[in-house]
Amino acid sequence: MSDINNEAKQGSMEVFFNGLVKENPTFVLALGMCPTLAVTTSAVNGLGMGLTTTAVLVLSNAIISLLRHIIPNRVRIPAFIVIVASFVTMVELLLEGFIPSLYSALGLYIPLIVVNCIILGRAESFASKNPVIPSIFDGLGMGLGFTVALTAIGAVRELLGAGELFGIPVINNVLGMFTTVEYVPISIFVLAPGAFFVLAALTALQNRVKRKMQEKGQNVDKIQSGCSSDCAGCSDSGCAHRFVDVDGAPGSVADAKANQKKEG
Repeated sequence: MSDINNEAKQGSMEVFFNGLVKENPTFVLALGMCPTLAVTTSAVNGLGMGLTTTAVLVLSNAIISLLRHIIPNRVRIPAFIVIVASFVTMVELLLEGFIPSLYSALGLYIPLIVVNCIILGRAESFASKNPVIPSIFDGLGMGLGFTVALTAIGAVRELLGAGELFGIPVINNVLGMFTTVEYVPISIFVLAPGAFFVLAALTALQNRVKRKMQEKGQNVDKIQSGCSSDCAGCSDSGCAHRFVDVDGAPGSVADAKANQKKEG
């Protein structure tokens, strides 16, 4: 029994780490780009949006997993949207009541969490097919991965575009210790083009770190937590199990397509 529990814990932690790093929704999967580019004008906004999305993702994953044998397959997507929308409404009202400044800063992007690709994607590919505990860890990992990404992008944009970090004038405080010269903010970084620049730079940095880890022999392959096992129709060229036959043996995409035709 203890061995089973240990395996379950290891599996849950692997799912959590997968969402946080290996399948980071922003830097790897490139999901949820609308709020990523729009609200990350500061680190606080990025952190707030990330944590809000994390709360909705964890709760919706848990409920969808609990109801996975009850929700009819034909109406699963509308059902998922209703569940997600319920939690988004709750979170929106809590933000409006207790953190009005963050609520005003995020604005329209709070209700748009309902149709966020990350949440609906995890509901469809993971929560609807797995037990509650792994689904919660999946939501937590993906949510915190999204939070880290948004906070990092917001921090870089705020630092270069305003000379501040979490509202604190960091650059001028540091420069004041050595010189009387003041930092002139690069305003383009708090505008739309700056979001693309920072996103591209951080994604490239993440890819470089991953490549260095691979060169050292560390395993950075995605565990494909949302894999549909359809290798022939899969567009993920970075999947470690991409070139496999239907029976699981090593093969090519062409072999997989041929095998699927035979099964059909």
